[in-house]
Amino acid sequence: MPTVELTKDNFEETVTGSDIVLIDFWAAWCGPCRTFAPVFERAAANHPDIVFGKVDTEAQPELAAAFRISSIPTLMAVRERTVLYSQPGALPPQALEELIAGVRDVDLDDVRRQAAAGSTPDQR
Repeated sequence: MPTVELTKDNFEETVTGSDIVLIDFWAAWCGPCRTFAPVFERAAANHPDIVFGKVDTEAQPELAAAFRISSIPTLMAVRERTVLYSQPGALPPQALEELIAGVRDVDLDDVRRQAAAGSTPDQR
């Protein structure tokens, strides 16, 4: 599945309407972003059941601000409207595959219990 350009107009619908969404916050001038782009695109092709979205931080400053993105690329993983991962830095292909496997395997009930108890869930 090709990546989806996320904007302030389609972001909420995309995230709430999909089980798993990986979001790449990037900008055209960012060298590491350009290096990570083909890795992200290949993962999107290999995982058609996951939505792979890209937020151009220059074109969508409101989204970047809403998620307090201060370094790019930043990768965010959302499952069932719960942010499970949000870290700056370009991942190599194997690390991205491990992240995807981890997001699939997370016990969301446990994450929600930890959040309700005020503790931070383990991030992969």
